[in-house]
Parts: sequence; structure tokens; C-alpha cells
Amino acid sequence: MSKVANYMGMSIVEPQARIKHLANYGNMIEVDPNMPVQRYFRSGTEILRMANVYLTEGNHENAYILYIKFMTLFIEKIRTHPDYNSVPAAVKQPIRVKLKEIIPVTEKLKDKLLVRYQKEYEQFLANKEAEKARELEREKQRLQQEQKDKSNRGGSMPMGLQVQINSKVQPSAPDLSLLDQVVYPNDFPSGTGGRSNLPSSGLLLPDSDKKPVKPIFDRSQKPSNESSESLLASGSLRTVVIPHNTMSLFLSLASKNTANNVETCGILAGRLAHNRLLITHVIIPKQQGTADSCNTMKEEEIFDVQDQQNLITLGWIHTHPSQTAFLSSVDLHTHCSYQMMMPEAIAIVCAPKYQASGFFCLTPNYGLDYIAQCRQAGFHPHPNDPPLFMDATHIHVDEHLSVEFVDLRR
Repeated sequence: MSKVANYMGMSIVEPQARIKHLANYGNMIEVDPNMPVQRYFRSGTEILRMANVYLTEGNHENAYILYIKFMTLFIEKIRTHPDYNSVPAAVKQPIRVKLKEIIPVTEKLKDKLLVRYQKEYEQFLANKEAEKARELEREKQRLQQEQKDKSNRGGSMPMGLQVQINSKVQPSAPDLSLLDQVVYPNDFPSGTGGRSNLPSSGLLLPDSDKKPVKPIFDRSQKPSNESSESLLASGSLRTVVIPHNTMSLFLSLASKNTANNVETCGILAGRLAHNRLLITHVIIPKQQGTADSCNTMKEEEIFDVQDQQNLITLGWIHTHPSQTAFLSSVDLHTHCSYQMMMPEAIAIVCAPKYQASGFFCLTPNYGLDYIAQCRQAGFHPHPNDPPLFMDATHIHVDEHLSVEFVDLRR
């Protein structure tokens, strides 16, 4: 059984258990047989891009999780897709090459994390014992002071009682019996009261009997740098940063369609930096639109732009020329494919008639699974309770950033 030491209401597990926990997050990927198999191969490319960024930034935990996810997908899970055998060899071969490259990288990452975790664990136990020794000393001083006070008042403490009290404050071994749902402290107090020189683990795990806390969204506050926290491992969504001029420029490029009551759509693409997803480009593909729908064409052109610019897909944006900002039944199915590949993916809906824009995502605890299992096509009714989509709470509109547009319609 894995060992646990308790400290200030928190627990830290031994190194092997922490590595296993990271690997479990990496294994949390499933293949939907109704999703085009090519989309999974595309997603694999973007997983590697993010993993390499984490590795470069020194966020080894998140890099390890994504490398495990890539290997799980292409060594095991992708073979269950009914269309796997129809994938051209030219598409499969680059993935095989990447697998050979990242397997040794992942093993080295694992060894490096184990060394770090072992140091943190040993430091944690040492600090725990030091704290117990200090507590024991404080208790002895308190009892001595009480005895002195009684002596000054003419009384004395019976010898038997003194022995009994002293026996109650003897140091005991750390409680090593618990393991479920642990919290790894970011910092460990040193023996002198300062911060330890050991690096932070950054792996935060919620209690099993508590529901996940809904991310706080405040457009007036710029998100803090979260590079020191392993948000992938905690299950939290990374912040998606939207340049302030994204909606206005998109509406300008869509104005001709809007005047003709035709929808326009674009792909939100960008980069990962310091555990935040930054929208840097909006790619407007060749498309066919109607008053209430929009279908992209020539997707390979989109991929070419992303490969040239080293971009990952962060969601999509489209107009509702004569309606309010919401997600229709068709929009829900369109967004489902984005959010299944990238949990943080957002859908921006611009409603020029009402001078409003909405930032949406499928509800992770209900809507995502419901839409993924829905086999109806076209416009069709969905239940409204529980809600299938919600306002995206993990976004930040940045007034200091600008977005670049790539219009492939021209």
C-alpha cells in the first residue's frame, strides 16, 4: 500500500503513486466511432504541439500527461475506430515516427519526475518530524510553566499525573494509512521557517466527496500566470485568451453575408503559452452558408495554414445574422467535435442585429455526452433541462492583444 504523510490538512503520496496518477489522466481518452477518424489524427498533431510547449517551458507534469495521451490514442485506442483500416498509410506513417521519438522522451520525463517527487517526499517527511519535535517541545514548556505556576501558588503536580501527561505527548510515527484523493502542497516549509528550495509539484487533486469547483470568470481581471500549476492533472480548464478585436473584425469580414442574411464561420486557432491558450488567428475557410447554417469546405487548406503557423484549434466563431447569440441544435453538434478534441474549445456567436456576442461551450457533465450520443442530423429538438450548453467561464478578453485573420475565401 502506498504511503501517505499528513501535513496541515494535506497529504502527499510516494513518488510511484504520483506518477501513476499522472498516467491515469493521460489514459483518459476515448475514441468515438461516429467522429471522423481523420480528426483524431489531426488532434494527435496538436497534442504533440502542446506537449512540446510544456516540455520547453519546464512544465514536466503536463508534458508527461500529453505524451501518455498521445501514446494511448495511437498505440491502443485508435485501432477501435471502425474506419481505422481505411486511413492511408501516408497519414499513419508520420504518427509511427512520432511514437518512436516520444517513447524514450516520456521515459526520461518519468525518471526526472520520480527523482523530484522522491526529494519532495523525503523533505516532506523530514519537515513533518521537525514540526512534531517543535510541537513536543512547546507542549513540554507549557506543562513546565503550569507546574511552575502551581508551585508559586503553593501547590504541586502529583508525580503520577506528570508522568501520565508526558507519556501522552511522546512522538509517534506518521499516519501512513490513507491514500485516496490527495493534495500535493506547492511549497514545503523548511526547518528554519522559510521556503524549501525544492521545486513545486503543482499537482492539485480535489477531495472525492466534493464536486468540482466551477471556474471563476471575471472579465475585469487578467488571469494570473498559472504555469506553476498542473491544470491538466487537476481537471481544471485552462484559460482561453481572446483578443479584443476578434469579434469586430470578424463581423467586418462577414458584413456582406450578414447583409444577405447568410451565416459566416471561421476557425479559432492559436498557441499554448504558460498554461493559457491564446487565440492568435481566425481562419475563414471556403464555405457555404444559409440563413441558419454554415458548412466549411476544403478543410485541408485550414490544416496547411495551421501547420505553417504551428497553430492548434481552439474552437470556432460564426454569425447569427438575424437571431440572438445562442447555440442551435446544429451548432451543438458542430461544437461537440471541437470540445471532444479540446475540452477548452469555445464557440463564439456574433449577433450583429442585437449587437451582442456570446461565448459558449457544452456543459461538461451532461451536454457533451448527450450531444456525442445523439444521432439525429439537421435541425431537431433537444431537451432544455438540464442545459446542454452554457456561457464559457474559462475565457478572458484581452484589451491589449490583436488577432490575425486568414481569409481563404479569396
